[in-house]
Amino acid sequence: MNAKLRDLIITNFLAVFLGLLASGILLLFIDINPITVFGAALKIILTDKYTLGDVFLKATPLIFTALAFAFTFKANLFNIGAQGQFYMGAIVAVAVSLQLQGVVSQPVLLIIVCLATFAGGGLIGGFIGFLKARFNANEFLVSMMSTYVMAALMNYLLRTFLKEAKGEYPQTDSITRTAWIPTLLKGTRLHVGFILAVLVAIEIWILLYKTPLGYRIRAVGSNASAAEMSGIQSKKIYIIAFFISGALAGMAGFTEVNGVQHMLIQDFNTGIGASGIGIAILANANPIGIIFASILFGGLSVMGNLMGRMPGVNVPSSLIDLMQGFVMLFVIISYFFRTYLENRREKLKLQKGVK
Repeated sequence: MNAKLRDLIITNFLAVFLGLLASGILLLFIDINPITVFGAALKIILTDKYTLGDVFLKATPLIFTALAFAFTFKANLFNIGAQGQFYMGAIVAVAVSLQLQGVVSQPVLLIIVCLATFAGGGLIGGFIGFLKARFNANEFLVSMMSTYVMAALMNYLLRTFLKEAKGEYPQTDSITRTAWIPTLLKGTRLHVGFILAVLVAIEIWILLYKTPLGYRIRAVGSNASAAEMSGIQSKKIYIIAFFISGALAGMAGFTEVNGVQHMLIQDFNTGIGASGIGIAILANANPIGIIFASILFGGLSVMGNLMGRMPGVNVPSSLIDLMQGFVMLFVIISYFFRTYLENRREKLKLQKGVK
């Protein structure tokens, strides 16, 4: 096992452990035994088919948003706006579904909706990449601010063109079953979107590591100036990388609208973009690793929900959010610690080489 892989495994394990440990300490302050609560929640997850299915259900959109961040990261770009691209995908998914349901068959409808969300999210991402390429705009800030723009657009549409027929709430009408993503495991909410997410993650790995485009993206990420000297157009790569990244986040909107919610509501899944960033860091931006890291975070989310519903145990919802926040915080800290260890090893190698 090489040093980088060893550091990745150890630091990530410690990050998750310390996050749960910090949450357990807070539980002790309110007279709740953390071992009992965590153990009971884990037992339910492993023994109840419906709950286990929810772990993979929660992981599905996280795979897409984590891939969105990881893809641009390979080009040394930072897409902090996956949340906004997710909103765009959700808007497109519900709008197209409402228009086509009952008009075309379910397989055709789902393919069209999936492609439309891919394009919708991709356009937002591509625009950010264009601003980076054309004006050297700071993609971190532009992508972050685009989330607020897309959230405002979604809320506007939910009060106007997409508002339900009754006109009572800022939400859309429910889509019919002909627009639902088929269930993958009977007796659960888990749908085929999870398989789609896994296949997309594998395809992104192949694209990054087995194709000329992937090589150019990683070359720009390593050294944009050197890549330019070798004939790679870095500005073109910026646009392509951000388009694909936005498209991936948009597909998360498709799996949530057509697979879970079956409508679009205000303040829809507000933390999915931030969670994707943490998951990508946990997986060291590796598309295959993102699959497993997303399942882990899906498990933490389900565990938190179970803790909040346990009879006789009054676990505050704020503490459940803190548990996920602690894990995310330690994951980010572990990334910087891994970077420090890697830089330290490189310095030692150089020093030995000089001697």
